This record gives sequence, C-alpha cells and structure tokens, in this order.
Amino acid sequence: MSSPTAAARREDEALEALLGTGVVTGDAVVLELPRASPALRVLSAVLDALVVVVVGVVVAVVALPRLSSSGDTSLVAAVGTALGVLVVVGLPTAVETLTRGRSLGRLVVGTRVVRDDGGPVRLRHALVRALTGVVELWGLAGGPALISALASPRSKRLGDLLAGTVVVRERAARQDVAPVTMPPGLAGWAGSADVAALPPALALACRQLLARRQTLHPASRARLGGQLRGDVVGRVFPPPPAGATDEDVLAAVLAERRRRDTDRLRRQEDARRRDVDLLQRLPFGR
Repeated sequence: MSSPTAAARREDEALEALLGTGVVTGDAVVLELPRASPALRVLSAVLDALVVVVVGVVVAVVALPRLSSSGDTSLVAAVGTALGVLVVVGLPTAVETLTRGRSLGRLVVGTRVVRDDGGPVRLRHALVRALTGVVELWGLAGGPALISALASPRSKRLGDLLAGTVVVRERAARQDVAPVTMPPGLAGWAGSADVAALPPALALACRQLLARRQTLHPASRARLGGQLRGDVVGRVFPPPPAGATDEDVLAAVLAERRRRDTDRLRRQEDARRRDVDLLQRLPFGR
C-alpha cells in the first residue's frame, strides 16, 4: 500500500499535468497561457533595468545641476531621493498599469504580466511588484527573484507571489488540438442518450485528461478518470453500457456534445441565411 505522502505526490503530478502552466479563472476554467521561462524573464528584466538607468541618468543630468546651484544640500538630497523613487518605483508602476502588463523588455521578448485569474493587472498589482522589485531586483541584484522563479512551477518571482500575478508568453507557437473522436462501441449509446451541456470547467478537465493521459501516473489517471466520469454520467441518461471504460465514456460524451453543438450552429446559420434571403426579396419601397 502506498503511503499518504506518495499518494499526495501522485495527485499533485496529476493536477499539474491537467492544469499545465495555464491560468485558473474565478470560474475554475483553465486558460492555456504558457508561462514565461526564467531566461525570458531575466532578459526582459535586464532590458527594463537599462531603460530605468537611462531615464535616471537623464533626470539626474537635467535636475541635479539646477538644484545644486541653490546651495541647499538638504534640498538636493530630498529631491534626489524623491526622483530616485519616482524613477525606480513610479516608472515601472505607470508603464505596467497603462500598458496592462507590458514594458519595453516584455515587448521585445513577447511576454506580459497578468493576474492569476488571467485578467489584466491593475495599479495595485503593478505597485506591489515595483515596491518588491526595489529589494529583490535592485537591492539584491535580482538574486531572490531568480531563485524564486526557478523554484516556482510558474516562474514567479517574489513580487508575483505578493501581487498575485504571473508572467506569460504572448507569442507562443500555435498548437492545433485534435478533436476528441467517438469510441466505436459507444456511438449508438451516445447518439440516442440525453446529454446535458457540460460546465466549461468540467468539459475542459475531461479534454485535458484525454489529451495528457499518457503523462499521468496510472493510479492518478484512474482516480481522476473515475471522478470525472461520475460528474459526467450525472448529466447523461441513460447511463453508459456496462464495461465501458472511464476514458471512453468521457470521449463519447465530448464527441457527441461537439457533434450536436456543430449541428445546432449549422441550423442557426442556415436559418439566418434564409431570413436574409427572405428580407432581400421583400418589395421594399413599393
């Protein structure tokens, strides 16, 4: 008998395989947003740091000589500190807020900061990231940020963990997902069964399991398959034939729902075209 620790580890592996590196929305829907690798994050951070340094040098060259001419050293120190905070904290905060998670460095490497639920970052997210970056990026030369990104499954630095954000790739290669095929032995049952619409989260979980079943631990694969079958069968009548495997039942329901939705959309499009043709034949203006 496997230990509880081993079972928990298998469960984590299964969930990670199902969720991948996507983003989970508030409705428990997994968005397939590929995470940015630590290498991309380091490159974008270096480019953004160069921008901050250049802006800081320009501000110092323009402002400090004018302040020094006043002869008030305390005023020079106070204004210099304020300008430094404005450049190091205010500039990244404003850029991320106005561009919804982008910056010059992220634009070059093709990444963006989003919330954990996939939505655009707001002012508070950008401010938390910038304030944390003062310590982990500028104060400690990015060491804690790199360690955190390497240790985190979603490459999160400390600022991301505190702000509830994640950096994702925008220019990921397009992946064509093959439609789920109908198991031959269940086509008759699925075609005549009353199959209710599946919640998006449940349908996506079933699709993810079928697409990644070869990478799952056998015990976790069987357990997750049984759980999803129980949720799906509760929305189908009559129940599937005895002897049908969990994954075949899931595939049959998904394939049948896809066929029915496709037929429904085709009928709606045909009806729309008939209405358009009828309207065009009406004797307007006569």
